[in-house]
Amino acid sequence: MELTLQQVAQCLGASEPAHDQLIRGWSIDSRTVAPGDLYFALRGEVHDGHLFIPAALKAGAVAAVAETAGAQILAVPDTLRALQRLAAWARTRWGGTVVGVTGSAGKTSTKDAIAHLLSVALPVGRTIGNFNNHIGLPLSLLRIPDASQVAVLEMGMNHAGEIRALASIAKPDIGVVTNVGYAHVEFFSSIDGVALAKRELIESLPAQGTAVLNADDERVSRFREVHSGATVTYGFSADAQVRAELLDQNRFRCLGTNFETQLTGRHAISNILAGIAVAQIFGIPTARLKDAVQSLEAGKMRGERMMHNGVTIFNDCYNSNPAAARAMIDVLAAEKAPRRIAVLGEMLELGGRTEPLHREIGRYVAESGMDVLVALRGAASYMADEAKKAGMSGGAAYFFEDPAEAGQFLKRIAQPGDAVLFKGSRGVHVERALEAFTNETGGAAA
Repeated sequence: MELTLQQVAQCLGASEPAHDQLIRGWSIDSRTVAPGDLYFALRGEVHDGHLFIPAALKAGAVAAVAETAGAQILAVPDTLRALQRLAAWARTRWGGTVVGVTGSAGKTSTKDAIAHLLSVALPVGRTIGNFNNHIGLPLSLLRIPDASQVAVLEMGMNHAGEIRALASIAKPDIGVVTNVGYAHVEFFSSIDGVALAKRELIESLPAQGTAVLNADDERVSRFREVHSGATVTYGFSADAQVRAELLDQNRFRCLGTNFETQLTGRHAISNILAGIAVAQIFGIPTARLKDAVQSLEAGKMRGERMMHNGVTIFNDCYNSNPAAARAMIDVLAAEKAPRRIAVLGEMLELGGRTEPLHREIGRYVAESGMDVLVALRGAASYMADEAKKAGMSGGAAYFFEDPAEAGQFLKRIAQPGDAVLFKGSRGVHVERALEAFTNETGGAAA
């Protein structure tokens, strides 16, 4: 969105700027400031953005929002609150439709699928990457192009109340919930607490808003009970309003139309179904979505399929939790290959459920017929141990603390024709195992 310095100052109650100027971008990082940006000097746990105001101004920022006075500075009591306040004001001023997306797994992919499908008929803005928290969401709102009629915004959380706070800024008209799982369960007493936190998005919808819910997730499906307005359900369940019949891993039939996608797996098709459900709300004919579904590509490190020296690679290194790990193990299990190798990193933020959930995944690896398990770091050792107990031969389940060492091991054992899955929580850096295996950041597209 383009605003003027004077408009921003008035919104924030800051002193009138000495000169008015059009703001063309929004930044919290002096290293990425572009000419015409407004820089917010946020105080973080490690860095204080106020120290980088001179660098931001030198890089071309029109001004800085800061908690100190000075030339080219809009002084405010709290820069984070100022960012959030401005985003909420700009959202109301813009006046388009906001689609909020949350869930324990698949948020970013679902957000991208929704935006991609809606773009066949409407100008759409979206969260770039996964800017989905108390800082990222306000920035995402401010970066929505003025010409957009719809904004598709991702909303993340790891504590109760966070999504409600984000919704108070974004004011969503449509709320999409993908699933409820054990991601971030460390911060809750149970998975039911996670569900209540996700439900905040639906509770925040206006009466005339629409809830879009995954019918395949029992907890999510019940969220309709707290919304007095319209609800659209999607999934593979018989009672889903937007229902898919899976023809094979990449093809499905929905609402009388046959679709084919480059994405692989039941979970990927579920994300697309959410997009089809939202498109229905906007009155976009299902047949018009065929090409968009076909052209939808996997995000970086989010189920990317690659080839390296005859080995098929699934790069899903961006993050992991039990539900997401199972989904990608299913993808690997369905791949036609002489051997299937699962490289699985530790799943973080599971709290007291850490050991049993890792053991469940190890058992699932063995039961799914994987030929080799390479477990990476920390609690992933429970995966390897449980896989052996579930019948995987001792020589087929390995554990490494160092991802690069695991990658070198894979170079020795992988053979042309094999299929290898790389997946783990962001902090484990499973991609370093992939880089060591390929000696480059990625392989050639399949």
